[in-house]
Amino acid sequence: MTHRLAPLAPLAAALMLAFAPLAHAAAPAGKVSAEVAASADKAVLAIADEYYDAAARFEPIGATENGDNRFDDQLGMSIAPAKRAAQFKLYRGFLQRLQAIKPYQLDVKGRLNYDILQYELKGLIAMERFPEHLLPINQMDSVPVTLANYAGGEASQPIGTVKEYEAYLSRVSQLPAWIDQAIANMRQGMKKGITQPKAIMVSALPQFQHLVSATPEASIYYTPITKLPATFSDADKQRLTAAYRKTINDELMPALARLSAFLEKEYLPACRTSTGLGALPDGAAWYQARVANATTTTLKPDEIHAIGLKEVARIQGQFAILGPKLGYNGPAAGLPQWVAAQPKFYPFKTEEEVQAVYHKLNDVLDTKLPLMFTLQPKARLDLRLEPELSRATASDHYTAPAGDGSRPGVFWSVVNDPTKYGSTGMTTLFLHEGKPGHHFHIALMQELNLPNFRKYGGNNAFTEGWALYAETLGKEMGLFDDPAQYFGHLNDEMLRAVRLVVDTGMHAQGWTREQSIQYMKDTLGYDVVAKTETERYMAWPGQALGYKVGSLKIQELRARAEKALGAKFSLPAFHAVVLGDGTLPLALLEEKVDRWIATQQ
Repeated sequence: MTHRLAPLAPLAAALMLAFAPLAHAAAPAGKVSAEVAASADKAVLAIADEYYDAAARFEPIGATENGDNRFDDQLGMSIAPAKRAAQFKLYRGFLQRLQAIKPYQLDVKGRLNYDILQYELKGLIAMERFPEHLLPINQMDSVPVTLANYAGGEASQPIGTVKEYEAYLSRVSQLPAWIDQAIANMRQGMKKGITQPKAIMVSALPQFQHLVSATPEASIYYTPITKLPATFSDADKQRLTAAYRKTINDELMPALARLSAFLEKEYLPACRTSTGLGALPDGAAWYQARVANATTTTLKPDEIHAIGLKEVARIQGQFAILGPKLGYNGPAAGLPQWVAAQPKFYPFKTEEEVQAVYHKLNDVLDTKLPLMFTLQPKARLDLRLEPELSRATASDHYTAPAGDGSRPGVFWSVVNDPTKYGSTGMTTLFLHEGKPGHHFHIALMQELNLPNFRKYGGNNAFTEGWALYAETLGKEMGLFDDPAQYFGHLNDEMLRAVRLVVDTGMHAQGWTREQSIQYMKDTLGYDVVAKTETERYMAWPGQALGYKVGSLKIQELRARAEKALGAKFSLPAFHAVVLGDGTLPLALLEEKVDRWIATQQ
């Protein structure tokens, strides 16, 4: 193991323990017949399909986001206490049925389905005791803003056919009930001392104020009517226009006004002044459960904090080497601040100039990636600008293709002010959010003939860990020969290391929001971004931990395979092994790579 992976020592030990619950009793003597195996595999798939459909109906927007458009006419009421209780009862029932199946009877694919499904159900059930439904709104994501972002028909929910127009209207018509339930939940949270931190709700409030409109025609939810296809019949145009106008005017506009007023006048004054999840009742256990789901390990917050500090120190060592190549001779820790102050790294005047760089990079990658990947998705990747409504609080991101192939994967770049858009991080960002990062993993997953719960599901450690590992491939492709682009890569890697420090700092070690902002300024040279990033981790406790934990594990497995196989090692084959079964919990990925190494030897 190279010194670069040294911080994984506690991680490797933890990962070996992480899936202890997946260990099964040894199979009885004698071979299982093909008929028995087929029957057991079928039983697992039946439970898996029932589970996935139940989960997708419970969180239909989540299904839409993951490329499953079957439930696009449903909003879901997962925040309703009775609905939530019924859902957890279903999850417990699925787990009970699954554990009645004898794992030794399954074939290799069936066993993988079993282990992933068991892991997923246990992770969900572990969250039941924590009242997440009392925190239905934050500045990063909420149902009203997500639906508003769908209105243009260019995001995860397509709006182009009459049926799709009706599906979106159906969701809009269900939004007032969701809003009233959210308000009721937040009032309950206020009574129990379970509220969002005030700082993130100050950032969120303008979003909800912008959703309030004076007329239905001025509402963002009316956007589909402004884009009615010429191919629609006059009757459909008139019917849809009238239906949208009536629903928005009579039901939605009053509900949005209620929500905006409630947030401003009641909720914000009652919000807590503390920062982390650990400050809430049962907060330490709540955060640990989120950490377990985000990393697919049994790592404790203090262990992750230590890994983060070690990685920060390692990357600052790289800064010391790189600084002079950029013309900087100060202390290593000051390199990000120095780069951030250099006008030459902010060359853009328009959004189009930013997009042109990404398009050129996309073309370059089309020539280089076939040398590293024999397994690639068929779905194409589109490059688009983030919609204006969410641009102020959004981060650059990727959305999955439609499961039926009707919509491509999309890399969304967030350009608020082109003159402040730094050029140094663009290569590493595209490798992460575009290809071979999220696109090669998430789009491919929909083409692998997996059960729906795996095709549209997953975990953060693999998903973000793969994307962060994909960034490191830029060095091998010569994309970081430019010291400025290599700085951008290291600085983004530093961000992921810093996340381990500040996320665990705020939620488990009592750090304040201001401490996190200052630490990010000191280590990353961030200015206003330190605020939005810190508030992101406040809104999504634990979410940011999977990136580094997963990436370090994949790097460790690659180093292990290279050492064991020597000249027999094939990078395209290794990548096919990592990606070939879609998203796996990290311990199952490790088992798979170890089996592959053994067969290659």
